[in-house]
Amino acid sequence: MPREIFDEEKFIELSEFAVHCRVKRLKEVVKLKLRTKKILYTFKTDVTTAERLITNISCDIIEL
Repeated sequence: MPREIFDEEKFIELSEFAVHCRVKRLKEVVKLKLRTKKILYTFKTDVTTAERLITNISCDIIEL
């Protein structure tokens, strides 16, 4: 089961251990999904915050 994260700092911290990050853009919401070895973490945010987070994460980014 995926775990949803509500804190931006926690998301950036977990990105250091992630294999890749998938970005799914919907109309007004962007879903960011971090895949680690064992767990899939999800984070929902608006477009401007998502762009800022994408530039700060340190794993591979896959656009869906």
